[in-house]
Amino acid sequence: MRTLVISAKDLGELAKPDFCSRCFWLKRHARSLPFQIFPGIFSSIDAYTKKVVHAWMDRNDGAPFGLEQLGKVVDCIDPPSHHTFRMEVPRYDILLTGEPDGILQLADDSIAIIDYKTARFTPAQDEMMPIYVVQLNGYAAIAEHLDYGKVSKLALVYAEPVTDEETASQPETHTEDGFTMPFSISIHPVELDLGMLEPLYRRAREIYDLPEPPDGRTECEDCRRLDTLMHLTGRA
Repeated sequence: MRTLVISAKDLGELAKPDFCSRCFWLKRHARSLPFQIFPGIFSSIDAYTKKVVHAWMDRNDGAPFGLEQLGKVVDCIDPPSHHTFRMEVPRYDILLTGEPDGILQLADDSIAIIDYKTARFTPAQDEMMPIYVVQLNGYAAIAEHLDYGKVSKLALVYAEPVTDEETASQPETHTEDGFTMPFSISIHPVELDLGMLEPLYRRAREIYDLPEPPDGRTECEDCRRLDTLMHLTGRA
């Protein structure tokens, strides 16, 4: 049995109501699908948000933009990369990985794990919530396994661009070499439930071990796109 290396976010795909086993199998074996592109600008903005939080913590006592609702924040722990933030799940021969955006040290010696999302909280984002819930709980499991501390809080931090005409017309928006764009912050607590991970490990292992891709979900758009590509290349 070959070790299944999977990120906490990818594990969360199994929790979506419209989960497709075929797409999951293909992405695990082919690593990606040809039409899946994630613009790098969002990662850059998420990284900048992290720097803003750390800079605020260095200058002030407490946390910025409402993060104190997670508890009294006393410090920020530099988040590790996915190269070291990982955990073996021996029962299923799975290596769970991740790269949390923020780990906050709280006054009660527990930690809060947060993930930044550069987006408006819309119905489309709500559809992604099952993935994010698993993602953060996966981070919590890894953090406790690596002795970062007892996890007591999980949260999504949405950074929403403020793009209305009034804001765009303000003098401070314009600079000598360009313009600035403010962001409004909203915080969405996520339930801590490490027990949700076990059935997802089992299901991920079952699908990954199949000798060929299973049938796709009816009306799966990714499957439709892939079938179109295969048909055009004479592979269907």
